[in-house]
Amino acid sequence: MAKTPSPAIIGLTGGIGSGKSTVARMFGELGVHWVDADVVAREVVASGSSALAAIAGHFGEGVMTAGGELDRAALRAIIFEDAGERAWLEGLLHPIIREELVRQLRPPGYHLPYALLVSPLLLETDQHTVTKRVVVVDVPVEVQVERTVARDDNTKEQVERIIAAQMPREERLSRADDVIRNDGATDDVRRQVTSLHEKYMTMFG
Repeated sequence: MAKTPSPAIIGLTGGIGSGKSTVARMFGELGVHWVDADVVAREVVASGSSALAAIAGHFGEGVMTAGGELDRAALRAIIFEDAGERAWLEGLLHPIIREELVRQLRPPGYHLPYALLVSPLLLETDQHTVTKRVVVVDVPVEVQVERTVARDDNTKEQVERIIAAQMPREERLSRADDVIRNDGATDDVRRQVTSLHEKYMTMFG
Protein backbone atom coordinates (compact mmCIF):
# COMPACT_ATOMS: atom_id res chain seq x y z
CA MET A 1 0.00 0.00 0.00
CA ALA A 2 1.35 3.45 -0.91
CA LYS A 3 2.17 5.61 2.07
CA THR A 4 0.08 8.79 2.37
CA PRO A 5 2.45 11.76 2.04
CA SER A 6 2.75 14.04 5.06
CA PRO A 7 0.75 17.25 4.69
CA ALA A 8 2.57 20.53 4.17
CA ILE A 9 2.47 22.50 7.42
CA ILE A 10 1.18 26.07 7.20
CA GLY A 11 1.90 28.29 10.20
CA LEU A 12 -0.92 30.55 11.40
CA THR A 13 -0.01 33.32 13.82
CA GLY A 14 -0.98 36.80 14.96
CA GLY A 15 -0.84 39.07 17.97
CA ILE A 16 -3.07 38.74 21.01
CA GLY A 17 -6.71 39.49 20.16
CA SER A 18 -6.17 39.09 16.41
CA GLY A 19 -8.60 36.18 16.11
CA LYS A 20 -6.27 33.26 15.32
CA SER A 21 -8.65 30.67 16.78
CA THR A 22 -11.62 32.07 14.87
CA VAL A 23 -9.69 31.87 11.60
CA ALA A 24 -8.41 28.37 12.43
CA ARG A 25 -11.99 27.19 13.01
CA MET A 26 -12.97 28.56 9.59
CA PHE A 27 -10.21 26.47 8.00
CA GLY A 28 -11.45 23.54 10.09
CA GLU A 29 -14.94 23.93 8.62
CA LEU A 30 -13.30 23.33 5.22
CA GLY A 31 -11.88 20.03 6.47
CA VAL A 32 -8.41 21.32 7.34
CA HIS A 33 -6.72 19.66 10.34
CA TRP A 34 -5.21 22.17 12.77
CA VAL A 35 -3.21 21.96 15.97
CA ASP A 36 -3.01 24.68 18.62
CA ALA A 37 0.53 25.07 19.98
CA ASP A 38 -0.79 26.52 23.25
CA VAL A 39 -2.79 23.33 23.88
CA VAL A 40 0.22 21.14 23.08
CA ALA A 41 2.41 23.24 25.41
CA ARG A 42 0.01 22.39 28.25
CA GLU A 43 -0.22 18.72 27.27
CA VAL A 44 3.55 18.11 27.42
CA VAL A 45 3.69 19.24 31.07
CA ALA A 46 0.60 17.32 32.17
CA SER A 47 0.67 15.40 35.43
CA GLY A 48 2.89 12.32 35.11
CA SER A 49 4.85 13.60 32.11
CA SER A 50 8.64 13.38 31.97
CA ALA A 51 8.82 17.12 31.26
CA LEU A 52 6.90 17.93 34.46
CA ALA A 53 9.22 15.66 36.45
CA ALA A 54 12.25 17.49 35.01
CA ILE A 55 10.72 20.88 35.87
CA ALA A 56 9.97 19.80 39.45
CA GLY A 57 13.48 18.38 39.78
CA HIS A 58 15.05 21.64 38.60
CA PHE A 59 12.83 24.26 40.26
CA GLY A 60 11.68 22.31 43.31
CA GLU A 61 8.30 21.41 44.71
CA GLY A 62 7.36 25.08 44.95
CA VAL A 63 6.26 25.00 41.30
CA MET A 64 3.88 22.09 41.94
CA THR A 65 0.32 22.19 43.26
CA ALA A 66 -0.86 19.90 46.06
CA GLY A 67 -2.57 17.83 43.38
CA GLY A 68 0.64 17.18 41.46
CA GLU A 69 -0.02 19.66 38.66
CA LEU A 70 2.26 22.43 37.44
CA ASP A 71 1.70 25.70 39.32
CA ARG A 72 1.98 27.98 36.31
CA ALA A 73 1.82 31.21 38.29
CA ALA A 74 4.69 30.13 40.56
CA LEU A 75 6.82 29.03 37.60
CA ARG A 76 6.03 32.23 35.69
CA ALA A 77 7.16 34.34 38.65
CA ILE A 78 10.53 32.58 38.64
CA ILE A 79 11.28 32.69 34.92
CA PHE A 80 10.27 36.31 34.43
CA GLU A 81 12.68 37.32 37.19
CA ASP A 82 15.60 35.20 35.95
CA ALA A 83 16.53 35.05 32.25
CA GLY A 84 18.81 32.09 32.87
CA GLU A 85 16.00 30.04 34.35
CA ARG A 86 13.73 31.02 31.47
CA ALA A 87 16.40 29.87 29.02
CA TRP A 88 16.69 26.55 30.86
CA LEU A 89 12.93 26.01 30.68
CA GLU A 90 12.78 26.92 26.99
CA GLY A 91 15.70 24.59 26.27
CA LEU A 92 13.77 21.75 27.90
CA LEU A 93 10.31 22.41 26.48
CA HIS A 94 10.76 23.80 22.97
CA PRO A 95 12.17 20.56 21.43
CA ILE A 96 9.49 18.47 23.20
CA ILE A 97 6.70 20.78 22.03
CA ARG A 98 8.05 20.85 18.48
CA GLU A 99 8.22 17.04 18.28
CA GLU A 100 4.67 16.68 19.61
CA LEU A 101 3.36 19.36 17.23
CA VAL A 102 4.83 17.57 14.23
CA ARG A 103 3.33 14.28 15.42
CA GLN A 104 -0.15 15.75 15.89
CA LEU A 105 0.00 17.55 12.53
CA ARG A 106 0.20 14.16 10.77
CA PRO A 107 -2.93 12.32 11.90
CA PRO A 108 -3.59 8.88 10.41
CA GLY A 109 -6.04 8.87 7.53
CA TYR A 110 -5.81 12.61 6.84
CA HIS A 111 -5.83 13.23 3.10
CA LEU A 112 -5.72 17.00 2.58
CA PRO A 113 -2.36 18.22 1.28
CA TYR A 114 -1.82 20.72 4.11
CA ALA A 115 -2.49 21.21 7.83
CA LEU A 116 -2.34 24.26 10.10
CA LEU A 117 -0.04 24.93 13.04
CA VAL A 118 -1.71 27.69 15.07
CA SER A 119 0.77 29.42 17.37
CA PRO A 120 1.11 32.88 18.92
CA LEU A 121 4.88 32.30 19.17
CA LEU A 122 5.38 30.81 15.71
CA LEU A 123 7.93 33.45 14.68
CA GLU A 124 9.46 34.00 18.13
CA THR A 125 10.43 30.31 18.50
CA ASP A 126 11.80 27.75 16.04
CA GLN A 127 8.28 26.47 15.30
CA HIS A 128 8.24 28.35 12.01
CA THR A 129 11.07 26.14 10.74
CA VAL A 130 8.65 23.22 10.25
CA THR A 131 6.30 25.32 8.10
CA LYS A 132 6.12 25.81 4.34
CA ARG A 133 4.30 29.15 4.60
CA VAL A 134 3.33 31.65 7.29
CA VAL A 135 -0.13 33.19 7.49
CA VAL A 136 -0.52 36.23 9.74
CA VAL A 137 -3.95 37.15 11.07
CA ASP A 138 -3.77 40.92 11.32
CA VAL A 139 -5.80 43.63 13.01
CA PRO A 140 -4.88 47.18 14.06
CA VAL A 141 -3.42 47.49 17.57
CA GLU A 142 -6.47 49.36 18.85
CA VAL A 143 -8.66 46.39 17.81
CA GLN A 144 -6.30 43.99 19.62
CA VAL A 145 -6.66 46.05 22.79
CA GLU A 146 -10.45 46.37 22.54
CA ARG A 147 -11.01 42.64 21.89
CA THR A 148 -8.61 41.42 24.57
CA VAL A 149 -9.99 43.73 27.26
CA ALA A 150 -13.48 42.45 26.49
CA ARG A 151 -12.42 38.78 26.31
CA ASP A 152 -9.97 38.41 29.19
CA ASP A 153 -11.18 41.04 31.66
CA ASN A 154 -7.74 42.66 31.61
CA THR A 155 -7.19 46.40 31.89
CA LYS A 156 -6.22 48.40 28.82
CA GLU A 157 -2.78 48.98 30.35
CA GLN A 158 -2.23 45.25 30.95
CA VAL A 159 -3.12 44.42 27.36
CA GLU A 160 -0.87 47.18 26.01
CA ARG A 161 2.04 45.73 28.03
CA ILE A 162 1.39 42.27 26.58
CA ILE A 163 1.30 43.69 23.03
CA ALA A 164 4.53 45.62 23.68
CA ALA A 165 6.24 42.36 24.73
CA GLN A 166 5.18 40.57 21.55
CA MET A 167 6.78 40.83 18.12
CA PRO A 168 5.92 44.24 16.61
CA ARG A 169 3.04 44.16 14.13
CA GLU A 170 5.20 45.54 11.31
CA GLU A 171 7.85 42.83 11.78
CA ARG A 172 5.22 40.07 11.92
CA LEU A 173 3.67 41.32 8.67
CA SER A 174 7.08 41.56 6.99
CA ARG A 175 7.61 37.83 7.65
CA ALA A 176 4.19 36.75 6.39
CA ASP A 177 3.69 34.85 3.15
CA ASP A 178 -0.05 35.52 3.35
CA VAL A 179 -2.15 37.90 5.46
CA ILE A 180 -5.76 37.60 6.63
CA ARG A 181 -7.29 40.93 7.67
CA ASN A 182 -9.62 40.22 10.56
CA ASP A 183 -11.07 43.61 11.45
CA GLY A 184 -14.02 43.46 9.06
CA ALA A 185 -17.22 41.47 8.66
CA THR A 186 -17.19 37.73 9.36
CA ASP A 187 -18.20 36.99 5.77
CA ASP A 188 -15.20 38.94 4.49
CA VAL A 189 -12.83 36.96 6.72
CA ARG A 190 -14.45 33.71 5.57
CA ARG A 191 -13.91 34.74 1.93
CA GLN A 192 -10.20 35.32 2.63
CA VAL A 193 -9.94 31.91 4.31
CA THR A 194 -11.69 30.16 1.42
CA SER A 195 -9.44 31.88 -1.09
CA LEU A 196 -6.29 30.80 0.77
CA HIS A 197 -7.65 27.27 1.17
CA GLU A 198 -8.13 26.98 -2.59
CA LYS A 199 -4.64 28.39 -3.15
CA TYR A 200 -3.04 25.84 -0.78
CA MET A 201 -5.02 22.93 -2.21
CA THR A 202 -3.57 23.81 -5.61
CA MET A 203 -0.09 24.64 -4.31
CA PHE A 204 0.38 21.47 -2.25
CA GLY A 205 -2.11 19.09 -3.84
